[in-house]
Amino acid sequence: MLKRFTNACVKLVDRWLPDPFLFAIVLTLVVFGAAVALTDQTPVQVLAYWGDFKKGFWNLLTFSMQTSMIVVFGSTLAKTKVFSVMISSLAGIATSSASAIILITIVSGVFSWLNYGLGLIIGALLSKAIVKKMAQTHPDVKLDYRLLIAAAYSGFVIWHQGLSGSIPLTISTGFKVGEMNIIAPITETLFHPINLITVVACLLLLCVVNVAMTPDEEHTITVDPSLLADDEFNPTYEIKTPADRMEHSKILWLATVILGWAYIIYYFHSFAASGKSVLNGLGRNSVNIVLLFSGILLHGDLRRYVDALKSSVSSVAGVILQYPFYAGIMAIMVGTDAAGASLAKMISNFFVQHSTKLTFPFFTFISAGIVNFLVPSGGGQWAVQAPIVMQAASEIGVPQSLAAMAIAFGDQWTNMIQPFWALPALAVAGLKAKDIMGFMVVVTIASGIVLGVGIFAWAFFI
Repeated sequence: MLKRFTNACVKLVDRWLPDPFLFAIVLTLVVFGAAVALTDQTPVQVLAYWGDFKKGFWNLLTFSMQTSMIVVFGSTLAKTKVFSVMISSLAGIATSSASAIILITIVSGVFSWLNYGLGLIIGALLSKAIVKKMAQTHPDVKLDYRLLIAAAYSGFVIWHQGLSGSIPLTISTGFKVGEMNIIAPITETLFHPINLITVVACLLLLCVVNVAMTPDEEHTITVDPSLLADDEFNPTYEIKTPADRMEHSKILWLATVILGWAYIIYYFHSFAASGKSVLNGLGRNSVNIVLLFSGILLHGDLRRYVDALKSSVSSVAGVILQYPFYAGIMAIMVGTDAAGASLAKMISNFFVQHSTKLTFPFFTFISAGIVNFLVPSGGGQWAVQAPIVMQAASEIGVPQSLAAMAIAFGDQWTNMIQPFWALPALAVAGLKAKDIMGFMVVVTIASGIVLGVGIFAWAFFI
């Protein structure tokens, strides 16, 4: 029954899902029309919100750069020999279609929890390695390449419960929303027992669901292993000129590594020196500097690192192109009419007004999932919903940490059917969004059940 439902979803998505950029355009037009129809704003007012250089179209330039750097630095790190050896060793564990899918789901989930940039690409790299290795060791096993990449992306559903989760990291050191100062240590968010239990439960269920979606032989789509390029970056260089010697200088490389890692150690030590956990220092900027200098260290050569980075940049083309449009969508979502009404407020208030202290986190999770479909950005999600949700949580008596994590749960949940975040994995795999989104519909349903139960249990036991 699950396979029939999955096949139906795959066919539906293949027929109707456009390119992710066109998807963003369609969403823009839908949200634009909804703002005009449901709030007391004229088309010109909505247009002004959409294109505003400070709060609209270009509002996410900093966040876009941070996100692009996480993906590029993570991808460049993955091209080192250390990672290639690790991935090849992991690929050797798979001996069947089921074991391959389970392995990819778990590895992708673990890396997504550690860092979402790495999580977005490691699963895809492992999928390619498994296809190539099993073609040699188990040529009789048929692997559906689409499902492998879908399994790789499915692990991303827990990213916001992990160490690079933008919302819990943002409030770990304090964040001002209106007149409220929102602060919650990561022991009350990321390392809360229910959060960790939900992470494990979600990954285990996804292993079962992903295996159960394996198509029969008639519907299995394989890929020729010879068409999959090697992921390890291993160029050869001729050193002829003084410039060449400088580019490959071990002295300059070592000085760069020492400089970067000296600051990283100093940065995290400053948190320990002030009596805080070093994990409080995790954020987009700190993760990026660790990824950058880890890559430089493991590549062992500055010229090699630069060239490896260049080969990784293409994976963020979609981010660069689409983020301004999603920034515009965000601006429309929060743009208010004369009475202070906005689309985001309407969605959030609808759930808030029907909530109790027990149900508030669950309804916040649902509303965040809806808003995230229109604003697929953890930071953007927080900017849109925090003023409404956190104020309501304070009035109802829900802890700030729980209310914030309810938004985080919803943000990561509907990413599964939002093609925006799948772009890096698809770029590595050489697939299109429509190739995996049919499978992701099933993943969204399954993960939604676990996340919904988890956030409700969290509220029940406080």
